[in-house]
Amino acid sequence: MVECKESEQTAKAVAESQEIMNIGEEVQPFKGWEESPPVDLGQGVMGNSRFSMPTKLQSIDELSLKGLALSASKNIESRFHCLSQTTVECLIIDDNGIILDANLIVTKMTGDEITKLTSKKSFDLLTATSPQLIRKHILFGYEKPYQVIVVKKDGSTVAVEMQSKIIPYQGQNIQVLAIRDITERKQKEEILQRRENFLRKQNQILVQIAKSKTLQQGNLHIALREITEATAQTVEVKRVSVWLYNSERSKIECVDLYDATTHCHSSGMTFWKANFPVFFQALEQERSIAAHDAFDDNRTQELSEPYLFVFGIASLLVAPIWLGGVLVGAVCHEHIGYIRQWTLEEENFAGTIADFIGLAIEASERNTAQETLRYSEAQFRAIFECSSVGIGLVDMKAQIVDTNPALCKILGYSREKLCGSSFADYIVKQEGDLELYQQLMLGIRDRLEMERRFVHQDGRLVWTQLSVSLISSPNGEPQYFLTMIEDITERKQTELKLCESKEAAEAGSRAKSEFLATMSHELRTPLNAIMGLSQLLQQEMAGCLNDKQKEYINCIYSSGEHLLALINDILDLSKVEAGKEELLLSELPVQELCAHVVSTVRDRAEKKGLQLITEIDKQADICIADERRIKQMLLNLFTNAIKFTPAGRVSLEVRKISLGITFTVSDTGIGIAPSHFKFLFEPFKQLDSRLSRQYEGTGLGLALTRKLARLHGGDVTVESTLGKGSRFTIFLPNQLHQESEETGMLTSAHTN
Repeated sequence: MVECKESEQTAKAVAESQEIMNIGEEVQPFKGWEESPPVDLGQGVMGNSRFSMPTKLQSIDELSLKGLALSASKNIESRFHCLSQTTVECLIIDDNGIILDANLIVTKMTGDEITKLTSKKSFDLLTATSPQLIRKHILFGYEKPYQVIVVKKDGSTVAVEMQSKIIPYQGQNIQVLAIRDITERKQKEEILQRRENFLRKQNQILVQIAKSKTLQQGNLHIALREITEATAQTVEVKRVSVWLYNSERSKIECVDLYDATTHCHSSGMTFWKANFPVFFQALEQERSIAAHDAFDDNRTQELSEPYLFVFGIASLLVAPIWLGGVLVGAVCHEHIGYIRQWTLEEENFAGTIADFIGLAIEASERNTAQETLRYSEAQFRAIFECSSVGIGLVDMKAQIVDTNPALCKILGYSREKLCGSSFADYIVKQEGDLELYQQLMLGIRDRLEMERRFVHQDGRLVWTQLSVSLISSPNGEPQYFLTMIEDITERKQTELKLCESKEAAEAGSRAKSEFLATMSHELRTPLNAIMGLSQLLQQEMAGCLNDKQKEYINCIYSSGEHLLALINDILDLSKVEAGKEELLLSELPVQELCAHVVSTVRDRAEKKGLQLITEIDKQADICIADERRIKQMLLNLFTNAIKFTPAGRVSLEVRKISLGITFTVSDTGIGIAPSHFKFLFEPFKQLDSRLSRQYEGTGLGLALTRKLARLHGGDVTVESTLGKGSRFTIFLPNQLHQESEETGMLTSAHTN
């Protein structure tokens, strides 16, 4: 069997054969055809008028024809035989379908000897479908190449290409057939045809996927199903699966696996990156993993036991899925059964499918983002429309772009009227507003918060709380002002009423304080006379007194003292509340101050059997205060502690702290309930009416003490447990805070 590489060799061999036949005609004519006029034997036997034999041969059989043909000239036969044995292609001399001669190449092709071949018709070498074709090309004189199937001696077949040439010989036409074995060429053509069919099918599938509405709509679940089904049909594999990384990139999970045998989809399997390092490394580094023998390929051997063996996968084609330069997963084509050699076209197709899956993921993410954006926009629109606060969007030319119903209600205009108009037409501008907006645009301020009046449609002014923020474009340029406008007209009116009420209350308080101060002076004058005369009587300067008279005089004097102390407290409280109290601050030695206070109350404590304890921090040697007022504050606290302590102790603790100094008076007395703390420092207030009957006092001491402490810039705090005792602490700062929480600005004298 010989394959001819160039088709021109056939024509060349036929031409040489014709030349030899012409030479032979000159050397020794074919005498058998000269004895009588030619008869149309081909027309009678084969239906071909070009092959004519003598009349006397019309009834002879095929063996006679063969014998007649073999009686040709020896020179012609030898020269043709030489040509037929050396030509690249196989030659058969065919006269009316009878094989006259053949070369050795034909014998190798068919498996028959030459002697047996020359006793056959040419049709006997062909399959059942070939005679019609050979009649068309040989018997009717067609000289173009054609293809037929030759049946070999052992029954096998071989595809050949034939080309005939009519050669005149002794006035007659002889058929010369050139035969070329095209088995390999047919195999290549079949491979090319399969490749062409695959590419055509591949292109159709890719176009189908590209036009899929599911892919464009971003439904990833359905899109993956369509892609895996189409891929399995195109590549002709039993299983196609899609695997995606988790958010931590520690594993890939099967999100869709299509089984072409059962036509079912499944998911859920997982490959941990730590368990299959070689496979994951190849997936990240290579364009694709074409494992013809998946069990023997180093890149996929790790998957043998847990995956390949379980499902009978022999060959594996894996294409990585990239999205935005990041590996997000892989698509696997799994061939079951025998080992398969993956072609370059299949690898390219797998890569394209991976790209489509990447597009599907991107479309899904985009669709999700769009849905989220639409939901967010709907939410913000609902907030925008339903908000009770007026919201307006203003461009950089101060033109209103959009408003919500609340702003329309605040200003009394419709949305159509407001949109397109100037924001400046509705706001009452104040001096310095332009500079504020410039600071906002320059980024000096994040937002503007201010109270401004707006002009209502009916002409009245509406007080509003205005908040202005800047909205920038994607390139960072200022694009819009977002204005939030809250109607505070009622609040402003309420504030105005409160201010008026406050001013009236303050005026009443000042009048009360002035009245109390006046009355106290008026009361002090006769009281001083009473106390002075009582002292004279006690000294018996006007004569001797009996015991009963002395008792009465002593009662008059003690009552006068108590009343004088009360009047003094009222005067002090009135002066502080009226803002007329002035402090004479100086540096006071703490030791001397405390010693004076303790000595003053010692007799009173001893009468009740109470223990007085003093503890002074060594660093607390100096305090800055008004001497008379600090003594008054400490005496008030000590007096209360002794008054409400039936037994136990009263202590004074002085501590130096970073911001100033603290004086803490603690006792083991009756204590105070937490619910009563809020009433402690109210003037003329005692916590329990029962206490007012058991313990004397007006309730001015603690109120005056706190006001004096705050006048110093400090304060008084309390800690107490009912039934266990109380702790009152006076805090005085290192320097005077001139602004008092309750009394406002006071003039203070600082003495260093």
